[in-house]
Amino acid sequence: MIPKYNGMKAEQTVFSNPLPKGGYVANIINAKIEDYSWGSVLVIAFDISEGDYKDFFRKQFNANTNLDKKWKGTYRIVIPNENSQYFDNEKKTFNNLIGSLEHSNNGYHFDWDEQKFKGKSIGVIYRNKEWEMNGNTGWTTECGAVTDVNSIREGTFKPLKDKPLKNNSVASVNTDTAVTVIETDEDLPF
Repeated sequence: MIPKYNGMKAEQTVFSNPLPKGGYVANIINAKIEDYSWGSVLVIAFDISEGDYKDFFRKQFNANTNLDKKWKGTYRIVIPNENSQYFDNEKKTFNNLIGSLEHSNNGYHFDWDEQKFKGKSIGVIYRNKEWEMNGNTGWTTECGAVTDVNSIREGTFKPLKDKPLKNNSVASVNTDTAVTVIETDEDLPF
């Protein structure tokens, strides 16, 4: 018989499935700059605004009962720094963001104020990404790039390659469902 314990409450855990790999039209709900010793990052919070996954991140956020819940629909981009050894790549990625915003929002012209991103449309491209924490690995998805909304709607955007951990040959991903597959010689525990 199972021993009783204090605090037993019959409740189901809410599991959040990641947004599937692919392209989505999104609406920006916030933008902020985070400063670090090595430079600054622009963090854009968004939610899916069209299709089967409309309001995906709002629904996920509202269903999460954790006290430290975080908004999962974000795109983080390094703000170009001319003193950085990666300046050319940073500039290319940032210029793509601005071009995607201007092309997606008729009449919008970037004026260096990230607060004006709020309410703008943008295309977001999700890829599979492998993670590791405390010796465990698995797969999720992340926003790896942005594009204009017409490329998403027309299906002409370039899908992103999966992003496995460096030097890891243990895990592989089923890209249709983003299910973790761990190859092991051990017997299953049940």
